[in-house]
Amino acid sequence: MKKIYYLQTCDTCRRIMKELNLSGFEKQEIKTESITVKQLDEMKAIAGSYEALFSRKAKKYKEMGLKDEVLNEKDYQQYILSDYTFLKRPVVVDGNEIFIGNEKKNLERLALHLNQK
Repeated sequence: MKKIYYLQTCDTCRRIMKELNLSGFEKQEIKTESITVKQLDEMKAIAGSYEALFSRKAKKYKEMGLKDEVLNEKDYQQYILSDYTFLKRPVVVDGNEIFIGNEKKNLERLALHLNQK
């Protein structure tokens, strides 16, 4: 599977998609097409945990007081499924490889991966 989960209104997602050659990847805009349980479970299987996919930068994370709670894997799963803002963006899946978020080292790893193909 070659897929990118992104947010169209996110300047960072748009910049990353423009800079990297993601032709051949199916694109899913997560605000208009919600992530399914199956899709999230597939991402978790590659990433190793729901926590790895969870964004602590989401405004709702602080608004809902989640930063003061101890969350478990089930909580991370439910929050990501309940609101697209809780998914770290973008998420790029290429077979058994997953690249989560926009941290510099992650984007460098993704660029290297794409250039090796």
